[in-house]
Amino acid sequence: MITYPEAISLIDKISLKLPNEKISILNSVNRVCAEDVLSPLTNPSSNNTSFDGFAVIAKETEGLSSQKTKKFKILRTIAAGDEPKIDNYEKNSAVEVMTGGLVHKPFDSIIAVEKVKYFPTKEKPTHIIVDEEVKQFSYIRFAGEDYNLKDVVIKKGELIQPKHIMALTTLGIKDVQVKKQPQIIFFGTGSEIADYKDTKVPSWKVRNSNNHYFTSFGKSLYFKIIDGGIIKDDEPEKLKKALDDALNSDIDIFVTSGAISAGKFDFIPKLIKDCGFETHFKGVAIKPGRPIMLSKLKQKEKLFFGLPGNPISCAAGFRFFVYPLIRNSLGMSREKKFKARLVNEYSKDENFTHFARCLMTISNQGSCELEVLQGQQSHRIKSFVEANCWGIFEEGKEKFKSGDFVKWMYLNPNLIN
Repeated sequence: MITYPEAISLIDKISLKLPNEKISILNSVNRVCAEDVLSPLTNPSSNNTSFDGFAVIAKETEGLSSQKTKKFKILRTIAAGDEPKIDNYEKNSAVEVMTGGLVHKPFDSIIAVEKVKYFPTKEKPTHIIVDEEVKQFSYIRFAGEDYNLKDVVIKKGELIQPKHIMALTTLGIKDVQVKKQPQIIFFGTGSEIADYKDTKVPSWKVRNSNNHYFTSFGKSLYFKIIDGGIIKDDEPEKLKKALDDALNSDIDIFVTSGAISAGKFDFIPKLIKDCGFETHFKGVAIKPGRPIMLSKLKQKEKLFFGLPGNPISCAAGFRFFVYPLIRNSLGMSREKKFKARLVNEYSKDENFTHFARCLMTISNQGSCELEVLQGQQSHRIKSFVEANCWGIFEEGKEKFKSGDFVKWMYLNPNLIN
């Protein structure tokens, strides 16, 4: 049995090499960028005004005051979207420019419309009267101040989100290279598993939750999970056939729950070996989920995860093993862990890492506080429903007291880091 850090180190080494594919940016949300996306142009493309007003040349206002004024001839009005060409420029001229309108040379500054004095009348002006010096570049948005040519818009390994679509469309980027979306097939195992829709389930059976919990992630995240159904304890050949069929498909990762320990009906380790998979670890010093197994097919880029059958152990296996492997295979950075102050005591085996169902709250003073919920046994689901995060109680320490700082991660994978 290996430690959790050792297991993660192995996951980093044997993660999949997923190919890239080119897709439209309009289909790219929740896909992982395969290469840096660089800006093909500057944004804004030209200097423009951030305020309604009049464009002037700042130098022509030097020395002006309430005692020394100057009239500037209004040449034209430019609205956002208007072609800004000026054919009749002359000294001491001004151009009325609406917010977003382009400001071309020789004009370099804007007098805000609220400060403008009109001549002869506001209703039919031919000139504006300036009675103060104008600071150069007042109310000017500069070309390229947002994005310059070849600025990075999205980094390699970054998850594309709706906010990126705003930038991509603004910059005229139509397609992006993304990582292939991992395809995962999940099989539940066990003769005790009944359909969740069954109205009458005998006490020796349990409704299927693992398949539905696991596949639900594929609906909101950046990989596809296929429900492979339930394999009964006396049907190992059914799983072997399903694996054989999937080995020649575009499935990347096989995941099972149950049948991986050392019991009479724990048939998966031998079956996986017979299918040509090489096991990299079996059993990790964690709780819940100790009987977990990772194998890799020798001939192809395909992986197998055997997770425990208990629902909470299965959930922990996905969260702390399968999900990190998916991120690594996609070239994403390692997910961030946060820290919070523990509000209640917690004890464990010193040599094990524990993943505890916790509630993270923000105190009135603005600090993160972590409460370990009651009902941590791996068969109890209620605390999982009430939790909003996993507390990570690392190996090397047996007792955690109130006030200790403990690492935590969101209960569900967090899209923003």
